[in-house]
Amino acid sequence: MTYKRYTAGLLLRVLLLLAALVVLAFGVVKLNTYAILAGSLSGIVLLYFLHKFLIRRFVAMDDFFEAVKYRDFSRWFSEKHGPQDLRNLHKGFNAVNKTIKAINNERQAQFVYLQKILEMVDVGIIAYNLDSGAILWANESILSTLDLPAFKNIHFVEKRRPKLYEELFDTYRTEATSISITLKNEHLKVLISETVFQVEEDAFKLVVLQNIEDTLNQNESDAWKKLLSVMTHEIMNSIAPISSLAETLQQHIAASKTNQETTIDLDDLHAGISSIKKRSEGLMKFAKTYRSLSKVTHLNLETVSVNELFTNINDLLQPTLADKPVELSFAMDQPEMLLEIDSYLIEQVLINLILNAIDATKTVAQPKIYVNATQNAKGRVQLKVLDNGSGIPEEIKESIFIPFFSTKKTGSGIGLSLSKQIMTLHKGKIQLKSEPDAGTEFTLQF
Repeated sequence: MTYKRYTAGLLLRVLLLLAALVVLAFGVVKLNTYAILAGSLSGIVLLYFLHKFLIRRFVAMDDFFEAVKYRDFSRWFSEKHGPQDLRNLHKGFNAVNKTIKAINNERQAQFVYLQKILEMVDVGIIAYNLDSGAILWANESILSTLDLPAFKNIHFVEKRRPKLYEELFDTYRTEATSISITLKNEHLKVLISETVFQVEEDAFKLVVLQNIEDTLNQNESDAWKKLLSVMTHEIMNSIAPISSLAETLQQHIAASKTNQETTIDLDDLHAGISSIKKRSEGLMKFAKTYRSLSKVTHLNLETVSVNELFTNINDLLQPTLADKPVELSFAMDQPEMLLEIDSYLIEQVLINLILNAIDATKTVAQPKIYVNATQNAKGRVQLKVLDNGSGIPEEIKESIFIPFFSTKKTGSGIGLSLSKQIMTLHKGKIQLKSEPDAGTEFTLQF
């Protein structure tokens, strides 16, 4: 409707101007002075109003774009004065300004929320311009962790603590790394992550710093408590009977020395010494087992075919499965799947998991064990060992990876803890899913 009125107004003015020019032309042809004057004056007036009619929209748009240029979205254009088409145009400008103001308010609110969240988290965050060193953002946590006052440029740290600057800002890391930094002659363990991002023509670096000293100390303390608890239990189980038996034998020997008529039963003495020897050998085996657990510290990585890995394990286990009614099967999503692993150690992990699965399926009518290789959503290979056995009770799930914890009478209790250590060395993890009487699934994620 607005455009129709505007078009009608423009057409009317053009027709009136054309009429004035016709009158002017008539006067020139007929040499009529009045017609010339009337045509000239009316033509000039109509041309002026036509120009004003055409230019007023562009003036309004220039005003609007000027306001946009300087981000002045508070300006209000009159919707009640002036021609109808101009009022409608102003109404559109005001609607745009209102929308932009709403977006800005929403962004401002989100920025405030983000600021508050970043201030509250117990993780140090700092972002700065790579060229100038100017700080884009730094929260209180990083200032507190580094024991620094608020600063506007990272070169402040370079001048004040050059070693700290070199460790945190002058080194680029492609992945999260734990490092030790020295603050006030104290060593602090921190986890540092960083990334570089581009905003228009400027490059920025984001550094995230987390103090893990307390967490590591607590985890280390808890681990030692669990380990010492298990070791104490195992050692006491061996030492108590040794001590008791040694004391009994000592009493017999002392009695025979005091009373010449009392003779030592050599068979009893031999049996006692044999028991002491047997228990001592048990302690030695326990010590060797612990040493084997702490021995795995490095990897000999190589690219291995998953198919070849499964074939080797299957060949190794065939003698063990010969007299057992267990169905063991291997499968993989793709025949050409490859892994960069220490094949000896991963074979050890898989064999240990399969042997545990064999033990778990002893009471099942049709025991089955599946070993398969799949790729997750990120394209990484996963190895799974599944069985339809008795499952793992909920109350011991948290304990099965603790060294020397075992539910088997003849078990050493290091199989799963060693498997977890091997997967950690591979920068992977081992996960457990189990339901009582429904089976167990161990997943090796690389």
